Amino acid sequence: MSFLYPILLAVAAVITGLAVYAYFVLQRRRTSALAAAGFVSKQGRMRRHLPYALLLAALPILLVGLARPQAEVAVPRVSGTVLLAFDISNSMSATDVAPSRLAAAQAAAATFAEEQPGTVDVGVLAFGSQALLTQAPTADHAAAVAAIKRVKPSGGTSLGEAILVGLGTITGKPVSLPEEGAAAPDLGYWPSATIVVFSDGEETGGPDVQGAAELAAAAGVRIQTVGVGTAQGGTVEVDGFQLGTALDEATLTTIAQVTGGTYRPAGDAGTLADATEAIDLRLTTEKEPIELTAPFAAAALLLLTLGGLLSIRWHGRIV
Repeated sequence: MSFLYPILLAVAAVITGLAVYAYFVLQRRRTSALAAAGFVSKQGRMRRHLPYALLLAALPILLVGLARPQAEVAVPRVSGTVLLAFDISNSMSATDVAPSRLAAAQAAAATFAEEQPGTVDVGVLAFGSQALLTQAPTADHAAAVAAIKRVKPSGGTSLGEAILVGLGTITGKPVSLPEEGAAAPDLGYWPSATIVVFSDGEETGGPDVQGAAELAAAAGVRIQTVGVGTAQGGTVEVDGFQLGTALDEATLTTIAQVTGGTYRPAGDAGTLADATEAIDLRLTTEKEPIELTAPFAAAALLLLTLGGLLSIRWHGRIV
């Protein structure tokens, strides 16, 4: 506990000490006066002293309240960094999720970004066969939404590349998989960071996905995956050819499980919106100062009231 005006604590101690001393002096004089007049008090000790003890106890509590006491309370809140990673491969133009997989993912992610509190920095990453950070994590969620709306489908899919670039964004340094037999790089520990991957899960090459997910897990970065597409799938036209594409849930589930995240399927716009609403970001606690003047004042008032009522009832006077 801290005090805005700590000098008043010394004042409270002095005034309380003087008040107690004055009470004992007054009681001694009253006792002497009654004895000189031949009266003997028939009241018990509790009736004689309890009302005044309550009044005296209220005094230091009231004075401490005037010192503006404050306590720091741990308040849970969602905070940290969330990186929204969009699969922009050709397969994301399939229309088994209307109007298209990518368009539906963009709409749901934009709503998600707009609803985040100012304590959450939102970044945007687009990945095909390569990954590119299109918006660094920022508290300006309007900038993140604008970046979400700019992504367009093209190329293949490398989920491993997306994870590595995402880790590089979070840690502030390039991240790559270690060579066989070499030790994994020390990326530090980033428990307040989350990567949310919107993808149909169809991997076409690039760095090992599970290896990249294990690096994320070691760095404390959780990956939430949202499967955009259906098991029945659809077709897309690439270079004049019609290619079939379907949701690969196994890969997306593995990525999430390795990092302690959750996989959520989204087979239509409605379930996609539900999936983004259910994305579990990190809860942290921040200490906030809470002023305790009111509780101290309330306690002092209660003691004053109780002491005054007992004094009037038992003695017919306040002091």
